[in-house]
Amino acid sequence: MTTNSDILVIGAGPAGLSFAAALADSSLNITLIEKSSLETLQNPPYDGREIALTHVSKNIMQRLGIWQRISESEIYPLRDAKVLNGNSSYQLHFPPPDQTLNISADCLGYLISNHNIRQAAYESIRDKKNITLLCNSTVIHTQTDTQGVSAILDNGKTLTARLLIAADSRFSQTRRQFGISCDMHDYSRTMFVCRMKHTISNQHTAYECFHYGRTIALLPLEEHLTNTVITVDSDKAAEIESMTPEALAASIQKQLNHRLGDMELASTIHSYPLVGMIAQRFYGTRSAIIGDAAVGMHPVTAHGFNLGLSSAEILATLILNAHKHHLDIGSEHILSQYNAKHMRQAKPLYHGTNMLLKLFTDETPPAKLLRNAVLRIGNNFPPIKKLITKQLTG
Repeated sequence: MTTNSDILVIGAGPAGLSFAAALADSSLNITLIEKSSLETLQNPPYDGREIALTHVSKNIMQRLGIWQRISESEIYPLRDAKVLNGNSSYQLHFPPPDQTLNISADCLGYLISNHNIRQAAYESIRDKKNITLLCNSTVIHTQTDTQGVSAILDNGKTLTARLLIAADSRFSQTRRQFGISCDMHDYSRTMFVCRMKHTISNQHTAYECFHYGRTIALLPLEEHLTNTVITVDSDKAAEIESMTPEALAASIQKQLNHRLGDMELASTIHSYPLVGMIAQRFYGTRSAIIGDAAVGMHPVTAHGFNLGLSSAEILATLILNAHKHHLDIGSEHILSQYNAKHMRQAKPLYHGTNMLLKLFTDETPPAKLLRNAVLRIGNNFPPIKKLITKQLTG
């Protein structure tokens, strides 16, 4: 088959762009297909989401030339984290890793706004000669066989390549066309995200407050600015939506027992239905899936983009190595290696997160007692705390 490109990538979100960045300056020709406009990629709008990044993710982003393109003033260190259950004041505390793991890192990780990551990822591939970006384009059909792949766009044009990558979303239509099923879990909950100013310092400490009826996560940005994540059962979402900014701030302030002092809304409010999924496998004939198309995580463990970034790097590394040795980059041998490596890290995190959520959103009396016990065991059994800290830092 005569091909237009070596690799077609459907979706120019952070995962798709990171994958392309990993292949930049190679002799492979990459075509990115994105339904959004070029203007949106150049200046992504604020969407309320702050992405928690591990030290491993920071290193990957530095190698890809993404990290350096984000202003230092927009990178917020996450010093430590605390977990609370119900109305109890008892806290499961994860201190900085230099105190727990004896490594030279004074924070658990970093927080960066999603729109800043997207912009930096775009800028990292913008001028690369081997990368072509097609915006305002939607793929309506894909076909793969042992000889090559093709994608038909909404404008009628057909693109061909040796390998097709889906990086479109956790609801990926491309994944469905590959014939790859997934385990999808609708949590029947809605997440509201916004920034709040407050009068008491957040000490760069994150909080996960599993209060009964409504969960609040606090992600520290500036000392007096915190990304606030409110999660409620979806049938209660209308109550949040109907609140004035003043009423919402007052309700959060009250729920937190004035932990951050007086609070006021400092951004627009954005809401997202919570749905998690993991694909049955991460590859097909001359095709693979990365990012949210492979694993869509619940945000409670803050590993969604970290997993997506890792998937992009694993696959790109295998492809570059195969290309270096003049091997077929779309062979089952290469793609099955990617599947095995990514599945080893993704599957335990996905199912472990769901087990954690099941426990900490169950409000029956036995579950409440078990939740308290889990926090105390985690605090007082160093091997467990060390293991969790390693997961948080990557």
